[in-house]
Amino acid sequence: MAIDPVCGMEVDEMTAKFKSEYKGKAYYFCAPGCKKMFDKDPEKYLKK
Repeated sequence: MAIDPVCGMEVDEMTAKFKSEYKGKAYYFCAPGCKKMFDKDPEKYLKK
């Protein structure tokens, strides 16, 4: 299971509908809103 970097929810990589790649690493999201927020400013969510 992956952790959504925006909201912290667990997301199954195999069934996740929302995914982004940043600096060669895949990130998975629970909803399109989380993906959109991450895509706008990835560093904000990776500094947590």
